[in-house]
Amino acid sequence: MPREIWLVRHGETEWSRSGAHTGHTDIPLTENGRRQAAALGILLRGHQFALVLSSPLQRALETCRLAGYGDVEQVDPNLKEWDYGDYEGRTTSEIQKERQGWSLWRDGPAHGETVEQVAARAEAVLARAVKAEGDVALFAHGHILRILTACWLELPPADGRLFALGTASIGILGYEHDTCVISRWNLSSV
Repeated sequence: MPREIWLVRHGETEWSRSGAHTGHTDIPLTENGRRQAAALGILLRGHQFALVLSSPLQRALETCRLAGYGDVEQVDPNLKEWDYGDYEGRTTSEIQKERQGWSLWRDGPAHGETVEQVAARAEAVLARAVKAEGDVALFAHGHILRILTACWLELPPADGRLFALGTASIGILGYEHDTCVISRWNLSSV
């Protein structure tokens, strides 16, 4: 059983900076994002993890590498970001011009994954993580990590909306006695 599960959100991309939904589009980190990823390595201070998993998308893989864990990471396709379907690359305000009052968490994306489908992937990652004999690091994306947190806490997956996770930040899941908890949230060195 892991002592803690460290959730590491990738550094800045052009789309994360603009607020555009970035699901399966494989865009790189900005120069600032690369600096943020390297700073995460300082924050992590070479922490020893029993298991390091990363999304297969380059923004997560590069963050993992720049933070110092590229030699031990394992790619897990279940850590890919939410598939936003027709809303890929669009901001919430752009979408709301067509669908007044639209919320990703309540309404989901047109022709993309449901929040329950993303939660099923998150549960598969958690099932893998809890088998590790020590701390686990997950390098991934904002929405999948927020949904994973809701699953950890045994909340409905849409409650991931309550856990904003900044770019290039860390959330740590753990235990208080036998209860799954958030130990720390939005840790950042920038």
